[in-house]
Amino acid sequence: MKTVTFHYGSSSAGGFGRAAQERAIGRWLLMVAALVFLMVVVGGITRLTESGLSMVDWHPVKGILPPLSQAQWEEAFKAYQQYPEYKIMNRGMTLAEFKNIFWWEYLHRLLGRLIGFAFALPLAWFWLRGRIPSGYKGRLLGLLVLGGAQGLLGWFMVKSGLVDHPEVSHYRLTAHLTLAFIIFAALFWTAMNLLSHRRPIRDKAMNRSGKWLLALVFLQVIMGGLVAGLKAGYTYNTWPMMDGRFVPASIMDMAPFWRNFIDNTALVQFDHRLGAYVLFALSLSLLVRTILRREPGRAQAMAALVFGVLCVQITVGILTLLHMVPVALGAIHQGGALVVLAAVLAFLHIYRKSDRP
Repeated sequence: MKTVTFHYGSSSAGGFGRAAQERAIGRWLLMVAALVFLMVVVGGITRLTESGLSMVDWHPVKGILPPLSQAQWEEAFKAYQQYPEYKIMNRGMTLAEFKNIFWWEYLHRLLGRLIGFAFALPLAWFWLRGRIPSGYKGRLLGLLVLGGAQGLLGWFMVKSGLVDHPEVSHYRLTAHLTLAFIIFAALFWTAMNLLSHRRPIRDKAMNRSGKWLLALVFLQVIMGGLVAGLKAGYTYNTWPMMDGRFVPASIMDMAPFWRNFIDNTALVQFDHRLGAYVLFALSLSLLVRTILRREPGRAQAMAALVFGVLCVQITVGILTLLHMVPVALGAIHQGGALVVLAAVLAFLHIYRKSDRP
């Protein structure tokens, strides 16, 4: 196969060559991906501190500013007191205590707005100056749409907790988390396309293995979302056994049968554990194969990185479970999942099928 060569001698858009265009856009997308990473971590803290229902309305423009006066704080607190979380769980909460939970949700929403500006404004600037390389306009517009959809989905999730039972829907929470990972993956992959011009290694078997690993990571994210939404991490706080057994007795207690896979805390947690074991085995197998097959050094190094970050992530997950989900460990575990995703994407990028966008 011939190496794809880019010629940067010619320039466009006022002397701004293709190589410089791609570097600028790639670095911008990495910056946005870093903001998404931060937002996922803050979202985890917001959930773990039970702060997510402290803001009972959504004003995309007016809501940029927090309460600035005592009267505004009292108005926000009075609005919160009208909803079930206060009436059922937090009756008697003081204004000072309300502020503690309000700030986490406010920061989470503020980061969402910041990401929107950090993506949309540079996109418009690059677009109007003709600096977006061919083949990328549709993808970048798609990312803009996904970002807007994520904001709507976040409010849709919050609304599910502003009803009789003050808990957000674990289905909506899982969808919100999964979409955040999809957006991060799309940003990171596109940035790698723009920043790396190294020739991909043509190996169908390794490409297929990388895709399987990526699919399992996303499945594990979905299971993690269900664990978080059902608060399944506060049960069966032992490892490797669950209630004295490897497979707990209550994993099929619900009817109809299929509900156990999405509503049964025992089975959801067991599936999340099982997913970790499968990912460990697959990543170890991938590392061994790259060594035995004498794959290029960059492939071996990336396979080792995937295995290493997975080992750390699994260890943090076990510690989080054993300590009944402390906020710090829970947030690290949620952020660690994005690190695992980035490592798997970087490995797969080495074995991508095409140099094209």
